[in-house]
Amino acid sequence: MEKSVYEQALEFKRKYPLTIAWRLQKNSSIIERHLNPDEKVLYVFVAQKNDNPFNILGTAVVALTNQRILIGRDRVVIGYFVDSITPDLFNDLKIRSGILWGKIDIDTVKEFVTFSNIATNALPEIETKISSFMMKEKKKYGVHMA
Repeated sequence: MEKSVYEQALEFKRKYPLTIAWRLQKNSSIIERHLNPDEKVLYVFVAQKNDNPFNILGTAVVALTNQRILIGRDRVVIGYFVDSITPDLFNDLKIRSGILWGKIDIDTVKEFVTFSNIATNALPEIETKISSFMMKEKKKYGVHMA
């Protein structure tokens, strides 16, 4: 049986407890609502969707699926945000590591997305999962990454 997005988010948080993340169940449920019928979740991580290490209120659950990267964030009052990055829009991935936390920058055709306050020991795992998937998927579009 497949694990839910929430179970995978909790698993990531247990494995990398220094990662700063809140409201995982609400953020995970947003991802699950926006999955396509034939979409499968391959990997989940949590982080702050911002570039400010002091802003810890922008927690996001990030799901790598067999079709795209989905980012779910519940708003504190009403509503939520969902971002989707498809392989054809993906340009590059940059990892920045500090003493306790690191950042991941995803450069897309349309925007630049930063995830922060991630435990530094989680960075290689996240980079491998996203890069491997995107390199494989880009080939389907006839695009080769350097």
